[in-house]
Amino acid sequence: MVNYQPQVGYVLKQAQSLLRLRLEEALKPLELTLSQYSCLHLLRREPGISAAALARGTFVTRQSMNVMLQALLDRGLVERPARAESGRALPAALTAAGVDALDSAQTLVDSVETRMLSGMTESDRDALARGLAACVEALEVTVTHAAGGQGFW
Repeated sequence: MVNYQPQVGYVLKQAQSLLRLRLEEALKPLELTLSQYSCLHLLRREPGISAAALARGTFVTRQSMNVMLQALLDRGLVERPARAESGRALPAALTAAGVDALDSAQTLVDSVETRMLSGMTESDRDALARGLAACVEALEVTVTHAAGGQGFW
């Protein structure tokens, strides 16, 4: 019998897909998508961040971000000035209702993360976080040649 070792990238993609699914399920009662939660979370960390930076930070297109911001504006979770102070950018910020929604969402997100990590020790969790950060750092470097390897998902 061959001892099969799953590809790390495949397992990582499987974990990412399941995490996204569970987060979407958790946020559904709040009528928030994961992307909307991510947008609110970024706005708390960086009030006034541009729509382009929000799009990059939430992994959506600029067009999708504009639609998302409009939906959040319509729900009263974010606000934007009527006119730009300088240039064309209309910086968004959380409203009090947005802060409340984000606080509720954060509790749900934290519970999903706790569930995901429940089978790991604190040392395992620390090692996982360091390992994933190293993966991100390694992949952020631009590669100009095709890499050889097995498997593709």
